[in-house]
Amino acid sequence: MTKKQAADRSRVGITLDQVVGAAFDVLDRGGLGKLSTRAIAAELGVSMNTVMWHIRNKDRLLDTMAEALLGEIDLADLPEAWDERAAELMGRLRGAMLRHRDGAALVAGTASPEPRTLAFADRLLTALLLGCPDRRTAAWTAWNLFYFTLGLVQEEQAEPAAGARDRLRAAVDARRFPGLGAVLEDFVSADFEGRFRFGVRQILRAAALPADPTTSKGSAPQGSGISR
Repeated sequence: MTKKQAADRSRVGITLDQVVGAAFDVLDRGGLGKLSTRAIAAELGVSMNTVMWHIRNKDRLLDTMAEALLGEIDLADLPEAWDERAAELMGRLRGAMLRHRDGAALVAGTASPEPRTLAFADRLLTALLLGCPDRRTAAWTAWNLFYFTLGLVQEEQAEPAAGARDRLRAAVDARRFPGLGAVLEDFVSADFEGRFRFGVRQILRAAALPADPTTSKGSAPQGSGISR
């Protein structure tokens, strides 16, 4: 882009969607560490002030990007069974985060009560309310699923070189650390897809169990009005 083109672009103005799109271009090339107002302005060929006029501050930019990432998730054509529906939604969330470099770290650092984020949460909770014994279980299961998926994808996107696993293998003396020694190969497994599916299934199976009266005291009866 020439200086004249950049100047013309600045005069015409840009939209917030263009800023967010450029921010994802920067993110996907260099990760969160390279994401800055200066880099986004350079990507668009505009001044930093122009970018700041749209985003105001870095936190709002990250919130807006997280909302855009959640907006990439297709919420249609979900399975009928509540547990399969919840698992499919979490799989689609995982896929959306994996499509962008540091996607999980981006989502982890935000709190975006925006329409597309809320729509995803609503679809997930609608499914969980069908299979969980009460509202509290549904709500807390949603958080358990979210944090599990977020943490696993962050590990996957920051996966160390194979040498790091070799060093861990070498450091674990089965006589000194018998628990680790017994499961070492599964413990260092890079089968993130398998680990994800296992973890989601495990959480959903537990969520369907009858509520523990010692922990659900004070939780209102479900009465959600959602037809089974």
